[in-house]
Amino acid sequence: MNTMTGNPALGAHPAATERISGSRLRAIFVGSAGNLVEWFDFYCYAAFALYFASSFFPAQDPTAQMMSTAGIFALGFFVRPLGGILFGHLGDRHGRKVALMASVLLMCLGSLLIACAPTYATAGILSPCILLLARLLQGLSLGGEYGASATYLSEMADSKRRGFYASFQYVTLIGGQLLALLLLLVLQNFVLDAAELKAWGWRIPFFAGAALALVALLMRHDMPETASFETARRKAKPMGGLKQLAKHPKEVLLVVGLTMGGTLAFYVYTVYMQKFLRLSVGLTDAQTTAVSAGSLLFAMCLQPLYGALSDRIGRRPLLVGFALLGTLFTVPLLTAIRNASGPWEAFALIACAWLIVSGYTSINALVKAELFPANIRATGVGVPYAVAVSLFGGTAEYLGLWFKSVNLESGFYWYTTAVISCTLLVCWFMRDTAATSRIDAEEKGAE
Repeated sequence: MNTMTGNPALGAHPAATERISGSRLRAIFVGSAGNLVEWFDFYCYAAFALYFASSFFPAQDPTAQMMSTAGIFALGFFVRPLGGILFGHLGDRHGRKVALMASVLLMCLGSLLIACAPTYATAGILSPCILLLARLLQGLSLGGEYGASATYLSEMADSKRRGFYASFQYVTLIGGQLLALLLLLVLQNFVLDAAELKAWGWRIPFFAGAALALVALLMRHDMPETASFETARRKAKPMGGLKQLAKHPKEVLLVVGLTMGGTLAFYVYTVYMQKFLRLSVGLTDAQTTAVSAGSLLFAMCLQPLYGALSDRIGRRPLLVGFALLGTLFTVPLLTAIRNASGPWEAFALIACAWLIVSGYTSINALVKAELFPANIRATGVGVPYAVAVSLFGGTAEYLGLWFKSVNLESGFYWYTTAVISCTLLVCWFMRDTAATSRIDAEEKGAE
């Protein structure tokens, strides 16, 4: 019998079932906490870019400096497929736990490099090169983190509440960005002035991120391995690798199709929105940080609600709802935000956007995990997702700023709509993974 899915009705003792449930919850908590730290480290770059851009690039106009910083942000995404391959193979061959530990260690190194990097005035061209190297390391780390953590949380959750528990991947993903913004808000208002933040204060979050990553590494060291992985390993099936992934072309294309619109929408209302509020809407630095933090807190609260809803009505209705409403309302919402009269109106409009986008973010990791068998799951979730994120998510901020630089900002709204409409076609014709879940089938077979 599968020890992670003990059921009194099948003969398991109630006390044993309670221990199993407690172990499951602890594992989900540790996996989620580590995920939060990784995304905090990664998003500190976006949150503090307004302050450190001038330290790494020659003096230019603010938009040009932001484009240079966003360009390196995008390049960090382009190595994520490689991270998905490396850590996916590691997770499928040696265990989800090993992959999660390795990814957080690499993130620690990247954060430490940024924290210690010399400025352009001190080291010249070497300065942005070190920044680029650090972002490439962080990109590799996140390329592996997504697939490994999505797989781990999905396999650890019980079948009846899989959507609810798996949604905590995006609770902590958004929480990591929120934590970065809250740190910025505290530094802005209570600790340092703008000049100090630009001079040296921007280094603080990267030192903090490196320290937190070490804490996450220690926490993950005591995580149990998932029963799905252990069962697959006992069956001696080929584990991981691109050769095995090539046997699932339909699922790979489905992951890419689902991700392209969802990840673009996510990065529009997170990373790009901070620059949009400052440069286009005209909010102050403090107002921009407060609106961004408030909207992220709202989004974080939505994730488990939508995840629990998917356990009742299925995954497909939420995905179709996101893609349909995203196609219809992206242009009106971004136009309204651009013309917002103040921070409260901007917050309300972004909150409306999150009511739409959460239909994707809350369950997308689980949907992808349910598509693949255990022996290829970490690779299957991580690699095609990373490819789509590199092409559509990582470039969102840069494209948004480019459209602004050529005085065609509304063109970016229509570009976003077009990509989401492609995802709508995919969602419309896909089967509901809640009814065809490979994870549930494996657990039933192991009982």
